[in-house]
Amino acid sequence: MSQLPWYIARSSGLVSWSLLALATLWGLALSTKVLGKRPRPNWILDLHRLLGGLALIFTGVHVGALLVDQYIGFGVQDILVPFASRWQPGAVAWGVVGLYLLLAVELTSLARARLPKKVWRRTHYASFPLFVTATIHGLAAGTDTTLLLAELIAGLSMLVFLALAAVRVAEPLNRILQ
Repeated sequence: MSQLPWYIARSSGLVSWSLLALATLWGLALSTKVLGKRPRPNWILDLHRLLGGLALIFTGVHVGALLVDQYIGFGVQDILVPFASRWQPGAVAWGVVGLYLLLAVELTSLARARLPKKVWRRTHYASFPLFVTATIHGLAAGTDTTLLLAELIAGLSMLVFLALAAVRVAEPLNRILQ
């Protein structure tokens, strides 16, 4: 029973990264129009929002379990301040930065109707470094990410992300150049 928080932290970390990866890749697929240009049913965008919201919830479970776990003994400062942790400070710092980026993206998405479109869009672009920092955090700090399957999934997800991000960034540039 004493290891339960550690198992919850590990599993919720994997689940939150998986949900974040799905939300990011789905959002890029929608914004790059690789799924087609015609209007889509509302549930397709709702799925993107749901995945992002669930990623935030499972990140909260991950952080909460780490605070309760006694093995490493994370404190609030370790969770909220980059490089404050004595346990793998660099790897944990990536997670702290990812947490702040996730909060910025999700909170502005919830307030999207009340924000200027430009503010929301610029903040939403933080999804790019969010996905990168979360992936680095998971690979560097995760105790389960040394498994070949986990490395393959992370690598494949990163390749798809880079391809879709390149298309997304190139689209406005193409419009300017034409």
